[in-house]
Amino acid sequence: MKLKKIITPVLCATLFATALPAAETNEAKPSKKSVITAMRVANDYFMNKWSDPGQVIPYPSRKKNYEANLWTRGYYFEGLMDLYEVDPQQRYLDYAIEWGNKHNWGLRGTKNGVLPRNADNLCAGQTYIYLYQLDPKKPEKYITAIRSAIDSMMATNKIDDWSWIDAVQMAMPIFAQMGNLTGNKAYYDRAYDMYMFTKTKHGDNGLYNPKDSLWWRDADFDPPYKEPNGEDCYWSRGNGWIVVAMARMLDLLPEDEKHRKEYETMLVSMCKALKPLQREDGFWNVSLHDPSNYGGKELSGTAMFIYGMAYGVNHGLLDAAEFSPVIYKAWNAMVKDCLHPNGFLGYVQGTGKEPKEAQPVTYDREPDFDDFGLGAFLMAGSEITKMK
Repeated sequence: MKLKKIITPVLCATLFATALPAAETNEAKPSKKSVITAMRVANDYFMNKWSDPGQVIPYPSRKKNYEANLWTRGYYFEGLMDLYEVDPQQRYLDYAIEWGNKHNWGLRGTKNGVLPRNADNLCAGQTYIYLYQLDPKKPEKYITAIRSAIDSMMATNKIDDWSWIDAVQMAMPIFAQMGNLTGNKAYYDRAYDMYMFTKTKHGDNGLYNPKDSLWWRDADFDPPYKEPNGEDCYWSRGNGWIVVAMARMLDLLPEDEKHRKEYETMLVSMCKALKPLQREDGFWNVSLHDPSNYGGKELSGTAMFIYGMAYGVNHGLLDAAEFSPVIYKAWNAMVKDCLHPNGFLGYVQGTGKEPKEAQPVTYDREPDFDDFGLGAFLMAGSEITKMK
């Protein structure tokens, strides 16, 4: 992310009204204007619905409310900050800063002053740090909690926290951000050590299968677990989290950081493995190797994959001629088949850990949380606008 000068935040009460763009077709390159318009439509729907970014998120089926600094909302704000980079509207920053203020820049899961280690509860810190870097006044309150949480982890030798692959995206980029803030390379090393434990140690032999260049979501799904068709279970969004994390790390780390090659290799290998798995309609199934197991269109994994692919193309890691048609086909399909005229995004699988969760995934069904799918959509679109 490139940083821009921040203006004193005053929440904008009136959101821009934008017309839904005409959907592109097939593999045609979408115009930058149409991509930004689609992102505005989707984001305006969300900001109108959640006009108070501190409002608790009700979950009726569980008979509880969730604080709005949980991981789903943290990932949305990552996407919003990416949108701000390509569509620099003050109201996006105002909304993010109000969100931080409403939570006192704190972390979900903090109890009796003890800060969390759980990656899901750290996710909000990515946007906190971004906003801190953006503000010339550098308000320490923005990063006090997240810095203390990461430093408390650094004070131990424990590196096995990330036992599910979603956690790699939730927390790993924060260590890179902290290394950049302090100049202390130990943060980069700790991120690598924790990532490598997930890759090679969790489960029987790690959660990454080098044979297929894909990841099992957690130890419940490594062999001998199989999908109904006898294939390994590679959950779309789970692999999407790794793709996003690799791109994020490459975007944040210095060019001479010693672990970059691992992240570059992983991103390229995964993108090459994912390319032939794309559906004819442009999407990816929730079960990457068993299209018959809850097969169908799904936005979140699809958006994460093309974000990573677009990043790879933009930074010379992936061949543009090979991957651009894949990226454009997926983006055009999401705009055409998922984006409602009012900005609601359909075909988002709700929270869970495997293909059968939150089914059926349809055009009209609202997922249990309507923010993380939008975050993925905004990140993908923002990176696509940078393609030549």
